[in-house]
Amino acid sequence: MPFLISREIDKTNLVMDLIGAKQKAIGSNIANVNTPGYVRMDVNFEEYLDTVNKPLQTTLSKKMGPSPLMTDKTEDVVLAQELVALQRNSLLYSIASRRASMLIQQMKTVTQLGR
Repeated sequence: MPFLISREIDKTNLVMDLIGAKQKAIGSNIANVNTPGYVRMDVNFEEYLDTVNKPLQTTLSKKMGPSPLMTDKTEDVVLAQELVALQRNSLLYSIASRRASMLIQQMKTVTQLGR
């Protein structure tokens, strides 16, 4: 049981790191909305999270840490779209933090029952 919880905590931690990187990209986009020639930045969750369940990538990501790359997008920054992305990212953070709290509660329960 603890092994399974540990794996879930690692996945939740990875998601939280990706959410933080996405927040940084959105903040940069909003800050540079009127900067001529600025290239919109984005973090693609799907590309990175597809490798989570593959053993080699999971082992490597544990050793090296998450490395979400901010990719350049050729599109212009649209403030309304960035604000929607900001809200979506906020909801993802809320869900991930609740998941982390639930996993910690499960660990507490397991340790109390093991006495």
